[in-house]
Amino acid sequence: MKPRPVETMTESEARGVRFALMDIDDTLTTGGKLGAAAYAALWRLKEAGFAVIPVTGRPAGWCDLIAREWPVDGVVGENGAFAFWEDAGGSRTLKAAYHPCAVRNTHPALEKIRERALAEIPGLRVAKDQFSRLFDLALDFAEEEPVLPLEAALRVKAVAEDAGAQAKISSIHVNIWMGTYDKLSMAELFLSQRFGWAGGRAEVVFVGDSPNDEPMFAAFPLACAVANVRRYADLIRHPPRFIASQEGGEGFAEIAETLCRRLRRLQTWPPVVS
Repeated sequence: MKPRPVETMTESEARGVRFALMDIDDTLTTGGKLGAAAYAALWRLKEAGFAVIPVTGRPAGWCDLIAREWPVDGVVGENGAFAFWEDAGGSRTLKAAYHPCAVRNTHPALEKIRERALAEIPGLRVAKDQFSRLFDLALDFAEEEPVLPLEAALRVKAVAEDAGAQAKISSIHVNIWMGTYDKLSMAELFLSQRFGWAGGRAEVVFVGDSPNDEPMFAAFPLACAVANVRRYADLIRHPPRFIASQEGGEGFAEIAETLCRRLRRLQTWPPVVS
């Protein structure tokens, strides 16, 4: 089914939303930067009463900072290996929950995959944030130069799956791990354990941009994407329900504003002064 423009989301469709979940790279960010409009949109969602939870492929080290310093109620990281959040009551104690199927990235199969992929695909490199990862191997095909074509990422995915690993393509990395989990399974576990979520799919809005977000697109009837998701149309069998007119962080802000307006929360949405 072709995604609908997000502006067509109705009040009745949005009525039950309690949780705002979103990818980070090329969903919240634009050109690798977290812009003023997207960051302000996170604050506005938080102030409007939503539980705000990034769901990302980024590493544990980044997620520690995000859970502590961003206006969020938790963060799911490394494509579903864990969730971090600050303890309630103002103690600022960082809490963590790990997916029961998560396998540390010291698994010898990951080293063999790394060696083979780097040998077979010129220009491929280990992601610079690998040092702060606990559970996966991230191979960079598009975050830094040289930017490789999507075909290179598909070759990496094939190498990983041939060795029995899980592999997901984001807009910048191929993330590879040995456990049987994904963004969706950990997001559902976190929502249920932390917030008492009983599985109501219409209570969740998710915003993403790339193939590693497909489990979330398939699961949630109010799943949205920023406009750059169109680059991966041939790889996504379960597209989101709605799509923004803009890419990256500006598209995310467009989706957040639409949601708040449909629910008559924060009726004024002043422009962000850069």
